[in-house]
Amino acid sequence: MGTLFIVATPIGNLEDITYRAVRILDEVSLIAAEDTRTTGKLLDHYQISTRLTSYHEHNKEEKIAALIEHLREGNLALVSDAGTPGINDPGYNLIRAALEVDHAVVPIPGPSSLIAALSASGLPTDSFHFLGYIPRKSSHRKKVFQKVKDEPYTLIFLESPHRILDSLPEMEVVFGDRDIAVARELTKLHEEIFRGRLTEAVEHFREQEPRGEFTLVVKGASPLDQKWSREKLLDELQKLHREDRLPPSKIAKDVAERSKWARRKVYKLLQDLA
Repeated sequence: MGTLFIVATPIGNLEDITYRAVRILDEVSLIAAEDTRTTGKLLDHYQISTRLTSYHEHNKEEKIAALIEHLREGNLALVSDAGTPGINDPGYNLIRAALEVDHAVVPIPGPSSLIAALSASGLPTDSFHFLGYIPRKSSHRKKVFQKVKDEPYTLIFLESPHRILDSLPEMEVVFGDRDIAVARELTKLHEEIFRGRLTEAVEHFREQEPRGEFTLVVKGASPLDQKWSREKLLDELQKLHREDRLPPSKIAKDVAERSKWARRKVYKLLQDLA
């Protein structure tokens, strides 16, 4: 029974690979690569002659059976174009298939763009939520942002240079002017990590043509940004209702702004107390 090795490869600088990863790539009998041309350059650099086969999003269904069959006779390494396989790529499907027939699956850790960006962001790293690539359509983007805007965790997204100037302003509208780190071309010649507020990030990247792949690290919601629980909202409304100093419309407006609840819902709850 062969072993499936999950081998992390450089996200830019070819020196960012472990000795163990180089040894494994040299010793296995086959490497399944997202793009054989990209991986071929890495293998040439380290004088590795192991046979390559393609495995990517568009052929995964037809290739999995053959790769599992190969594991009956020898070891297999899985690599992506860059970074750690199985993170936001079709590697997950092959890993699940190998586990289902009791093959050993062994991680060979190394580069990861999301961890690299997070570690250098200057934002909290004790808990985070990775959300992968931001959706292409504006309506879908806004739904994703709305869904996580109240989370206290640091948020991490991937984005392309073609849509970065669409995504950043929409983030600002939904999240407010939060702190953000925008990492571009990590480990490469033109690496850049912008740190500042969302409004500043929008202005910064409007002044230049965005190039390279982007990793966005956004500060989580502070307690003041988070939506109140229903219990907290009712407690505040009951208190203000008893004091009876302001008209209901003014109370609803004030509490809606502080609680992050819709004004009409706050007004209805206030009416129910009357």
